[in-house]
Amino acid sequence: MAKKKDEFVKQDEQLQEVNEALTGAGKWIEDNANLISWIVCGIAVLVCACIALNNYVFKPKALEASNENAKAVVYFMAGNYDKALNGDDAECIGFQAIADEYSWYQQGKLAALYAGICYYELGQYEDAAKYLKEFSAEDLNIDPAAHQLLGDAYVELQEYGKAAKAFEVAAASGNEVIAPMSLKKAGIVYLHEGEKGKALKAFKTIKDEYPASSEAQDIDKYIAIAE
Repeated sequence: MAKKKDEFVKQDEQLQEVNEALTGAGKWIEDNANLISWIVCGIAVLVCACIALNNYVFKPKALEASNENAKAVVYFMAGNYDKALNGDDAECIGFQAIADEYSWYQQGKLAALYAGICYYELGQYEDAAKYLKEFSAEDLNIDPAAHQLLGDAYVELQEYGKAAKAFEVAAASGNEVIAPMSLKKAGIVYLHEGEKGKALKAFKTIKDEYPASSEAQDIDKYIAIAE
């Protein structure tokens, strides 16, 4: 009986402590009502500002970038890379300007990819690498293709270490078309640099993981060179 009495006393003490804590919290809220009101108002203003910024700044800018890209794509598809890149002094401002002006937006990043391709086609490989590095996407086709072209640009610039790294990134995507192609490019670069171990690994990966690819058809020849 005494034991139960002690348990009740303990529970009463715990409840009293909880009540005191709640009372203290309630008093703090009462004493700081103005501060709390200001905090709540500040949060509300911040939320409203974010909504307004999204609706009246970000969305219109993204739409502008999309419209500008559409104009430049017309020249790109026609193979007029200079106008696609630099604009036509009329309605089209070109991919370079879009990439620079709308760099915060996905359409601006897409323009950077187009600009990189245009520079590559025009033989301006340093600028091609600059804009290709600015592009990023989660698309398993576009992103590895961009890294592969970046590797090609570095090869043209004779920056073979950067080229191999870009090819390896493209290959890591696992894309059935781009991965074996990039692995072969990486392997050839490694051979050029005298890194036969890395070259052999790249070539064997093609043989083991992408046996149906076109790169696998003559890969034994490259494996023999690297061994």
